[in-house]
Amino acid sequence: MSAMSDDRAGPAAWRNLVTATVGFTLTFWAWNLVAPLAGDLDERLHMTSFAQSVLVAVPVLVGSLGRVPMGALTDRYGARLMFPLVSALTIVPVLLLIPARSNYPALILVGFVLGLGGTTFAIGVPLVNAWFPPARRGAALGVFGMGMGGVALSGYFTPRMYRHGETLPFLALALALAVYAVLAALLVTDRPDRPVPTAPLTKRLAEAGRLRVTWELSALYAIGFGGIVAFGVYLPTYLKTWYELSPTDAGTRAAGFALVTVVFRPFGGWLSDRIHPALVTAWALGLVALLAVVQAFDPALMPTATICLLAMAAGLGTASGSVFALVARVTPQAQVGSVTGIVGATGGLGGFVPPLVMGAVYSAHGSYSIGFMLLSDLALAGCVYAYGRMRTAGAAPAEPRPAAEARKVPAD
Repeated sequence: MSAMSDDRAGPAAWRNLVTATVGFTLTFWAWNLVAPLAGDLDERLHMTSFAQSVLVAVPVLVGSLGRVPMGALTDRYGARLMFPLVSALTIVPVLLLIPARSNYPALILVGFVLGLGGTTFAIGVPLVNAWFPPARRGAALGVFGMGMGGVALSGYFTPRMYRHGETLPFLALALALAVYAVLAALLVTDRPDRPVPTAPLTKRLAEAGRLRVTWELSALYAIGFGGIVAFGVYLPTYLKTWYELSPTDAGTRAAGFALVTVVFRPFGGWLSDRIHPALVTAWALGLVALLAVVQAFDPALMPTATICLLAMAAGLGTASGSVFALVARVTPQAQVGSVTGIVGATGGLGGFVPPLVMGAVYSAHGSYSIGFMLLSDLALAGCVYAYGRMRTAGAAPAEPRPAAEARKVPAD
């Protein structure tokens, strides 16, 4: 197959997009299996608050960091191998959670392996990026990014399934992953003309790390997607503490926040196909900065706060989609996986600092205002940088890397 010469995406592109999005959703569900069950597991293990935090954080941290090597491996071996392989391997920790539920050290160990499910983001982005023409990549990557809704699905369905049978969520998800692994092996295909790097993994990661755009994109994604992660972790606590909502009401509103971010992620990608993604990122982060200032004044009425928080969710979701449209525009094709891994890892890790800051600020001052002002400052900095610097970032080179660094994969 020759390189894309027009703006059309063929059936193979759509088949790969749908298959990758389903796999991303399922593996992210697996990645988030522990957090929704932390309360039920505490009844068995009587954990401290810190122990619960560690239990929930381990798979998230491993999944975020694991995207770095996973992206580089996808550049080398392709999504055709990596997607079904990682999906199948994720079945192991999902099933091991059944006997590990009564032993805290075993849960930590299994949670470490469960982090594997969080790495598939770095497999899907280079796959989708390769199959879609530049004019459609933003929207396609945004649709793929909707797979992060697997975390919300897990939060809603996993505890309900657990109450119907303590092994039910693990067995059901393991079966779903097994079926998907078979389907992915049949349906996922790499572009035959994709450049495949032959340099060692460490060298390729070092090359990606030396690209200035890698860290520029990482910073922007840490604000956009990191903000989503931070609100997902801390929003229920904030709503219960400041607005005195019940746990159920706070959880429902937090789920609504997550849903808005999922919906607006493909919108950010779609808009980036029509407007420069740096402009979309700048306007989205500018909106977040403005609304964070409003929320810093602690609006007393819950409807006002709800509108403000949901609008911030729309801005963060849009920015997350537009940043990866920017990745596709400014990253050399052969390095998309490696850069995606680093950017994705930074975004995931970026969500863990804000909750700590918010908690510390509230403990010290009895208010969340300083925390929201800090969010506003970060979003404004991202807005200015995206507008001032990333608008002028050049497009990624279209030609493959030299023969010494890359080779062509033969057609099937």
